[in-house]
Amino acid sequence: MTKRTSAKYKIDRRMGENIWGRPKSPVNKREYGPGQHGQRRKNKLSDFGTQLRAKQKLKGYYGDLTEKQFRKSYGEAERVKGDTGEMLVGLLERRLDAVVYRAKLVPTIFAARQFVNHGHVLVNGKRVNIASYRVAEGDVVSVREKSRQMALILEAIQLTERDVPDYLEVDHNKMVVKFVRTPGLGDVPYPVQMEPNLVVEYYAKN
Repeated sequence: MTKRTSAKYKIDRRMGENIWGRPKSPVNKREYGPGQHGQRRKNKLSDFGTQLRAKQKLKGYYGDLTEKQFRKSYGEAERVKGDTGEMLVGLLERRLDAVVYRAKLVPTIFAARQFVNHGHVLVNGKRVNIASYRVAEGDVVSVREKSRQMALILEAIQLTERDVPDYLEVDHNKMVVKFVRTPGLGDVPYPVQMEPNLVVEYYAKN
């Protein structure tokens, strides 16, 4: 199990937002944070606090990545010509666990990481068990033959709470996903507003 599987809803409550758009999120019932001080009045955040929150939200959305992992992705985005925030989102969406999650082969991003780590996924016909593996445009991701009848997958495909974005071509009958193109911020179906520009500001100052 991933370190966050049992406590993933704490991220929602800490942010005060249902960042994955899940029906069972506790934020749907109460928007305050976890713990005995969760209900205290929220003070207005400073610029630093707003930027930090934007970073924590984006980092948490992709399975609560470690700071080292997230900072590495930011560094790569910064080196590419173009809008750094847009590039960062594109790099995060190219993670293999993110592709598996977006394709609705699993119910959550945490399940996607575990699914990849356990060797259920092939990229261009070869098994890849590294969740952070970065797919390229045109790559074909598929579920291993022996894993296709797992209840986890069959249930995820039926979920109505989210749709497959148009930068993926998915055949759920064959359990095959083609990564068509790298998306920009406007292409990614985040249930809540993400602000990668504030993440850029955060790292520019820290």
